Amino acid sequence: MPSSIDKYLSVNEAAMKLRATRQEVIASNIANADTPGYKARDFDFSQALGKAVAGQKGQQGMGLARTDSRHLGGKQHSLLEADLLYRNDIQPSIDGNTVDMNTEMSHFTDNAIRYQASITFMQQRIAGIKTALQSQ
Repeated sequence: MPSSIDKYLSVNEAAMKLRATRQEVIASNIANADTPGYKARDFDFSQALGKAVAGQKGQQGMGLARTDSRHLGGKQHSLLEADLLYRNDIQPSIDGNTVDMNTEMSHFTDNAIRYQASITFMQQRIAGIKTALQSQ
């Protein structure tokens, strides 16, 4: 059972995990910039965060219904898993690679700054909790 502190920090936690995942996806795109046929991938951060927050509030995702205890339950879809999409290519290369380094570096930097902002927000929330718990 989550405590009220968990609920208080859960949005920031979900945002930080999704930012870290997005950073990995963008880094993978950059690493494969010279791979023939590679298609750049990304996900909609706001949609993924909304889904994660809605899931934390008690809305469960789709699961498999089991009619017998011997049936396999299947893999439960994590609330923090984002649906990876292929990025629309602006100017694809001849070998079919759709990675545009300028776009990827821009997204990488933007995501890193937003990740740092999430850390700052989390630190401020924790400092607020510590201040509230200290005796006066």
